[in-house]
Amino acid sequence: MHTKRLIGVWWFCGWLALVGTGLAGEVGEGAQDEDNAWVSLFNGRDLAGWVPINVAPTTFSVRDGIIVSTGIPTGLLRTERQYENFVLELEWRHMKPGGNAGVFVWGDGLPAVGSPFARGMEVQVLDNGFDVPGKNQWYTTHGDVFPVHGSTMTPTGRISATGERSFPIEERSKSSPEWNHYRIEGNDGVLRLSVNGKEVTVGKDCAPRKGYLCLESEGSECHFRNIRVRELPSTNPRPEEIADPATGFTLLYNGVDLAGWRAEAGHLGHWQPQNWILNYDGQATGDDPSLWSSQEYGDFVLVCDWRWSSEPRQVPHPVILPSGEEARDEQGNIRAEDGPDAGDSGIYLRGSSKSQVNMWCWPIGSGEVYGYRTDPAMPADVRAAVTPRVKADKPIGQWNRFVITMRADRLTVDLNGQRVIENAQLPGVAARGPIALQHHGNPIQFANILIKELD
Repeated sequence: MHTKRLIGVWWFCGWLALVGTGLAGEVGEGAQDEDNAWVSLFNGRDLAGWVPINVAPTTFSVRDGIIVSTGIPTGLLRTERQYENFVLELEWRHMKPGGNAGVFVWGDGLPAVGSPFARGMEVQVLDNGFDVPGKNQWYTTHGDVFPVHGSTMTPTGRISATGERSFPIEERSKSSPEWNHYRIEGNDGVLRLSVNGKEVTVGKDCAPRKGYLCLESEGSECHFRNIRVRELPSTNPRPEEIADPATGFTLLYNGVDLAGWRAEAGHLGHWQPQNWILNYDGQATGDDPSLWSSQEYGDFVLVCDWRWSSEPRQVPHPVILPSGEEARDEQGNIRAEDGPDAGDSGIYLRGSSKSQVNMWCWPIGSGEVYGYRTDPAMPADVRAAVTPRVKADKPIGQWNRFVITMRADRLTVDLNGQRVIENAQLPGVAARGPIALQHHGNPIQFANILIKELD
């Protein structure tokens, strides 16, 4: 009797072992499937799979299996493709106290106007928090999550005084030079951040909710490693919830030096790189104080941000008619209107000062092609076509963005999102040539100068 019972127990235990083995196999396969779903975003050798948006070739590099950011200039390195729903894991460390960097989620492919950063959600990567003067408060800003440059998010938990940011609920980061671990989950417009193993920040209703993943450079050396992503099922974002891909652009100004430009002795110290801004004091000398690109271009799309950097003064400006002609009074005198003026500049296309997309403060607005509009030998339809159809300039001191498209001898100019010149013909314009930033004797600043060559 005892023997039968013992055999029965042995048989039952063996059956449980077999079942357990089967169950263990199923669990193991599930874990293996999850492991297989992870994709490394960094191979430990080079930056394959990453694209600089607006940083120099030396800003991000690989050393000892680590992505190293110098922090100069301020800007972004993005993934080759966009991501919608995902889990992103990475480790980071700062190499000096108080260092600053970040991870951008669902970002655009171009920087925002007058900024080194793209529209999207920023996950802050700071070495330490900061004191609020006079309030005896300490804010942990490593790991706060917030929208930038036109993106939107509903913050939760500890919310900033401005109502824009979700602050982490507790301090979990390790100080420089120790490593920290971030787990960032983005799913259906909800962004969750875990710092060193615990969720501390959540933002909801994010838009866009599909875009690039970016590493940020911002002033100090920061290291990244063990970067991997696991994609989650799509929740079908609407077109307006998808970031602008803006692929194929390369930098003409790298934020570090004048590489790629024909800088001469008379330019130095006047065309001055200042981080992501190229500052011009208006005082360059030499045979041609304008700054020309080293490379020639044929058909292209050029992006260029610019703003006036001097105080305006009131001066009379000629009134230009839609035909391109100057407005005149009953006595035949040129009509003028008083208005603020901070300078004059432009962008020369294909090696010619005549094919200049103008920047100025006249009532007609920027974007016109002065050399063609004022040439009496040009047909009337040509002169009218190179005259801005609308004034789209921002107030003096604010950033503007040109998007200039050249195809054959046809020019289209968008200024601050408005079409000011459309498919205007430039008779006799060269098929190829360099691009220049015009000297006109007054201060001006440029930024985010990028170009995409067209087939």
